[in-house]
Amino acid sequence: MPSLPNSVDSALRQRAARVVPGGMWGHLNAARLPEGYPQFFARGDGCRLWDVDGNEYVDLMCSWGPIVLGHRHPRVEEAVRRQAAEGSCMNGPGAVMVELAEKLVATVAHADWAMFQKNGGDATTTAVTIARAGTGRRKILAARGSYHGSMPWCSPSLVGVTAEDRAHILHFEYNDVASLEAAVEQAKGDLAGIIVAAFRHDLARDQELPTPAFARRVRELCDAADAALVLDDVRAGFRLHPAGSWEPLGVRPDLACWSKAIANGHPLAAVTGNDRFRAAAASVFVTGSFWCEASAMAAALATLRAMEEEGAIARMTAMGQRLRDGLAALAAANGVAIRQTGPVQMPMVLFEDDPDFARGERFCAAALRAGAYFHPRHNMFLSAAHREADIDRALAAAAAGFAAVAAAG
Repeated sequence: MPSLPNSVDSALRQRAARVVPGGMWGHLNAARLPEGYPQFFARGDGCRLWDVDGNEYVDLMCSWGPIVLGHRHPRVEEAVRRQAAEGSCMNGPGAVMVELAEKLVATVAHADWAMFQKNGGDATTTAVTIARAGTGRRKILAARGSYHGSMPWCSPSLVGVTAEDRAHILHFEYNDVASLEAAVEQAKGDLAGIIVAAFRHDLARDQELPTPAFARRVRELCDAADAALVLDDVRAGFRLHPAGSWEPLGVRPDLACWSKAIANGHPLAAVTGNDRFRAAAASVFVTGSFWCEASAMAAALATLRAMEEEGAIARMTAMGQRLRDGLAALAAANGVAIRQTGPVQMPMVLFEDDPDFARGERFCAAALRAGAYFHPRHNMFLSAAHREADIDRALAAAAAGFAAVAAAG
């Protein structure tokens, strides 16, 4: 059991509390999860994780999304080793930057160019900056509750954030065309862009795929105002469709933001754009000491190629459906009502009549003890490393979770 008083994890938490504010920060803080969740991990392999106390889990969070091919994918790690042996952080980018940009332009349907950052928040902030530079306007529309990073303009927390940081951010409801139109009217004459998530993946609520009518209306309104449609594909990008998550809807953005799955766990983000915003992208000053690290770019190039050649999206879809069907059957067998929403590759599981998430936490704690790492309030992620046996192992752990919920009534 992780985090027992005499465990390695517990000792590390005590040490961290002395030298790290709060012991841990942000969304990786295990204090926000049910008791027993480990804070520190020793290693990962494929779709399995081991914490510092040696407990093994089927990983259903995939490092909160970056692991798309599986931990330590051999092809990706070999590409990183080769690049690192030549140099990674240099006075300028390696040749791999051009090759990766060419790959993204060839893969992403709307893209005429690409530029690179490190984190999803870097990418969304860069895209918003480009939208403003390209239009000469200030207002950015975002769906209420959508997560676009932890920068002051979009952070879900108001601690340390000023009203001025958000003075030109207006909100609408995802999938609500009337709400969207009202926000556009409010921004009339000053609309720089609309930033929209690939699907509604807000924390602690049912997920919603975009309706075709909503997606089309976002595009129409941006066109009418000569504003930028910014697709935040940081979380979903390359898990739903290689050319962009809205490609099946027939709607293409002007700018798109990528991270998480782009480099299978190596730190990289990207903004892709069309020629309408090429000059604006060239004009803005956005940069970072590590944004052109060559090793992460080599990882991304290897990841994108491996995803194509190994049929990663099809694998994740098949395993996601197997998980969803199995969870539905187990819930019914235990007389427990659940809601499963969102794409099967990125499962969200919530319990009925569970306003304080007590049932979800009870389920996850029991499943964790049985060897599967679920999350009670956040969408999860599958990787191409998950196989039938891994999903079945996770379902066996889930059976323990449902039994615990049923026993508690």
